[in-house]
This record gives sequence, C-alpha cells and structure tokens, in this order.
Amino acid sequence: MRHRPILVTLALVALIVWLACTACSSAPVQRAEAAVVPPNEVVDFNVLYSQNCSGCHGVEGSGGAAIALANPVFLAIADDAVIRRVASNGVPGTPMPASAQSAGGMLTDKQIDALVRGIRSWARPNAVGDTTPPPYAATSSGDAQRGANAYRIYCSSCHGADGRGGSKASSIVDGSYLALTSDQQLRIVVIAGRPELGAPDWRGDVEGQPMSPQDVSDVVAWLSSQRPKFPGQPYATASTSPVDGGSR
Repeated sequence: MRHRPILVTLALVALIVWLACTACSSAPVQRAEAAVVPPNEVVDFNVLYSQNCSGCHGVEGSGGAAIALANPVFLAIADDAVIRRVASNGVPGTPMPASAQSAGGMLTDKQIDALVRGIRSWARPNAVGDTTPPPYAATSSGDAQRGANAYRIYCSSCHGADGRGGSKASSIVDGSYLALTSDQQLRIVVIAGRPELGAPDWRGDVEGQPMSPQDVSDVVAWLSSQRPKFPGQPYATASTSPVDGGSR
C-alpha cells in the first residue's frame, strides 16, 4: 500500500500531459500563405519559357516540333531584335503564335523582355569560331533552278535525290511540312541545322565546303517551289460527269 500515492501521482501527471496535448492539437494552426503572383506579373524566365515555349521548342531550348532555341548557331545569327519580334508577333501561316498582348497574345512587354534575355543567355561565345555564317535574312533572291543543283550537292545524301527522304533523314518536301513552314524558317534550318536530330549546320553537309549565302537562298527557293498550292488536299478532286452532273 505504500506505493499507491506514487501510482496516483503518475496517473495525474499522465492525465495532465494528455490534456495538454489535446489542447495543442485542437488549437488553430497558423500557416503562412504564399503570395499569389498575378499571371501578368510573372517575370521568371523558367516559368515563362515552360508555359509558353517548351511545348514546341523543348525543355531548356533543346528542340522538339520546332527548332532548338538553344542552338548556338541559331543564336549567332538571330539577334535580340529578331527573337523579340518573333516571340511578340509569331510567324503568320505557321504554328508559331503571337505571344505579346499588343499582337493578341497573353504576355506583357516585360515578360517578352524576360524571354528574350533568357533565350539569349543560352548563347555560346565563339559558337561559329572564325567562320562567318550566312545572314539570318537573305540579302539576295534565290533561284530554284540553281537551288536544285545546290540541293543535290549539299542535301541529297541525307534527304534523298528528290527530297522525299533517304536512309539518314526524312522527306523535306512533304506538303504538310512545307505548308506549315515559312521560307525564313527553312533558311534557319539550312543555316543552323537541327543538331538534336542529327542535321548539320551550313558547314557540315560537305566536308571542307560550307554553303555560301547564295547557296542557302537557292536551296530555300527550290524547297519553296515544292510547297503545294492548295495544302491539305492529298487527293485529286473528283471529276464531274457531263451526263448526270455527279462526281465519279
């Protein structure tokens, strides 16, 4: 019987601790809520690029359905003004949409500036060494007939004699592709290549024989001449019978 006071004391202590814990768990918890940034005030490049560009141009500009924006040759020929203009206004007639509010998009001027700075940060010093790449924009008109010969020299080993694909690369005259691709985009691909797909830049098609600016313009002219007049119509339209007026 001498131990009963001790047991009673321990029981009381346990009861007090349990009541204290219960009170603490039932007390309202104060949580710091993260500040919500309105969409038009987001200027973090990684967020903006992920939400607006990566779907086509790949994670961190690695390329996808569209060219790799981190391609060092592309960044060597496309200056800030070019990147800002395309990001803002898009490329009409292609899947590249306008992003700036001034052109019907969702992004403010500050957000466009953030995208330009971020994309430009991927540029590499001396990306083209001591060579001078053909300019971003053509300085002279291309000639499709000359372009057919230039294509044979520089492109046919991968894309096939007629451009419809070879052992190393797919068709480059596919009607759907050309219908959704501007001449300027074709020019960029010819100059900068698609290294993520194994396509070389203007220096690598023929060893020791880089394409000249005129070669590039001529190849683009030849490719442009293959663009279908009425894209989206893979089959010939049905003829009309003079007898019954129906189609056959």
